[in-house]
Amino acid sequence: MKKNVLIVTGPTATGKTALSVSLAQRLGGEIISADSMQIYSEMQIGTARPTKKEMGNIPHHLLGFLPPNQEYTAARYRSDAFAVIQKLLDRDVLPIVAGGTGLYIHALTYDLDFSGAAPDEDFRREMEQLCEEKGKEYIHGLLAEKDPAAAKRIHYNDMKRVIRALEIARLPEEKRNSFQFRKENGEYNFLMIGLTKERARLYADIERRIDQMMEQGLEAEARRLYDNYGPEIQAFSAIGYKEFLPYFHGEESLDQAVEQLKKNTRHFAKRQMTWFRREPRIQWFFADSYESFAGLESDVMQWIEKGLKEQKQR
Repeated sequence: MKKNVLIVTGPTATGKTALSVSLAQRLGGEIISADSMQIYSEMQIGTARPTKKEMGNIPHHLLGFLPPNQEYTAARYRSDAFAVIQKLLDRDVLPIVAGGTGLYIHALTYDLDFSGAAPDEDFRREMEQLCEEKGKEYIHGLLAEKDPAAAKRIHYNDMKRVIRALEIARLPEEKRNSFQFRKENGEYNFLMIGLTKERARLYADIERRIDQMMEQGLEAEARRLYDNYGPEIQAFSAIGYKEFLPYFHGEESLDQAVEQLKKNTRHFAKRQMTWFRREPRIQWFFADSYESFAGLESDVMQWIEKGLKEQKQR
């Protein structure tokens, strides 16, 4: 019988942390982060990494373990996350993957398959999402690792060509002209929950969250990263930190930086939803349609229990 893995995903500011912690408490699970920026230490506020209080005494994995000046790939995430998943399953603990980085979710729920004949639009969309999250320089850096010659030829602003070059560079030589990106991972039974909100409500909550981040010291956190590591680290290609660079350089006011952060985060949330809606296995719940968190939790639990029951009957 396939082992169950629960996934809680969706765009930013939809309540994934609170729901995943509550589900872990009720189902005896532990949480594995699927957020490409929460992996970094010294980046608590800008990444909305759960606080100790928000974790609710539930063990969390793959959070804040990497220095900000190191890079981390989806391939490494896949390896690290599956190692944690297997350890939890060996202890009869339900793995709960929680986060909004679609590339990480995809890395777990799909397997590489190079048997097809044509480039796959899914890979391009994944790279586009990662570009939104980590910046053009990061994507170009991936190409530089895979194909330095191509990286020298293609400017980092030409994302279409950079991503196409990555499609080719990632393949074995004999298969570079024909591939199909992914097929579903059949080793586990993934129960995939998506949290979202009506767009106007989501955007309002994003702005409210950013205001709270500023009150908590986001500017100071970004300044420490800048002073300690410089502007070249990955953090300053990511939403939440890159917006402060013009302010630090004296080119914009702090208010302008905050407004740009809100704008970029709204745009990113829209891109997240566009990407996630292409995954048919996700069961969506509109968090803002419930009068209370308990109502949302109840409906989600009913859906999970149904999925677990169906899996036992197979």
